Amino acid sequence: MTKQDLVNEVANLGMTKKQAAAAVNAVLDSVKGALAAGDKVSLVGFGSFSVKKRAAREGRNPRTGRPLKIPAKKVPVFKPGKALRDAV
Repeated sequence: MTKQDLVNEVANLGMTKKQAAAAVNAVLDSVKGALAAGDKVSLVGFGSFSVKKRAAREGRNPRTGRPLKIPAKKVPVFKPGKALRDAV
């Protein structure tokens, strides 16, 4: 399912595609903003989004085989809820 498919599904609830696109974008922007602020986003029955810290580590350049340092970073993580796991 693409973002446009999701917009079409929301539009089937009785709004125009433009309104549905605005609603979908608002939800996604809210989730993105909360994660950027370091908050956790929980959608009961669906799952939760959070930010996980990855430690710095040493890797290898696949072309040359030389070691290189991979810096620490934060990555978004999704953990599905029980209802979603059971549905799939």
